[in-house]
Amino acid sequence: MRDPAGEAVARHMRGLAALAESVASEMAGAVSEIADDIAAALEAGGKLLFCGNGGSAADAQHLATEYVVRFRRSRRPFAAIALTTDTSLLTAAANDLGFAEVFARQIAALGVPGDLLVLHSTSGVSPNLLAAARAARTGGITSIAFLARGGGPLAALVDRALVLPTDDGAHAQELQLALGHVVCDIVEARLSGDVAPG
Repeated sequence: MRDPAGEAVARHMRGLAALAESVASEMAGAVSEIADDIAAALEAGGKLLFCGNGGSAADAQHLATEYVVRFRRSRRPFAAIALTTDTSLLTAAANDLGFAEVFARQIAALGVPGDLLVLHSTSGVSPNLLAAARAARTGGITSIAFLARGGGPLAALVDRALVLPTDDGAHAQELQLALGHVVCDIVEARLSGDVAPG
């Protein structure tokens, strides 16, 4: 008997697996370079600033937590802030300055040269992320974006863009979080003196 729900599960998971295999084959070096950038920023005393909208806002919070608390290893905390968490600040900035400025305002206030901004987006068109990337550039802050759907205009505004080869927003978010985890694992291993992530 046909099981439409089971077929939907299989279709979704196979699509994600195919995308993951493509990224593993074609983009592993680029992901490794992102880990290099993040490790270098932290080693030099910089901090990580994460932002995104919707599900990507949740990823920003998730990944900032992995750096501050721990991922796989007991080690010193790494400085990381999710710019998506302070509701008073976000609503004041949105009310007084416009929603496009909610991240840029924080970057201008908190960011310094040597910090690193990590943006998560499936489209690369959100005005608040474009403004965040411009604020980082103005402040001498390196920026990295995890993107999909061709990267949008955000790809041209950051120092390093990883554009996943998909137009599926769900798969993009799922894989962006997985890549955030592997980058954190590599950074944690490197800054803890391990030879390779466990």
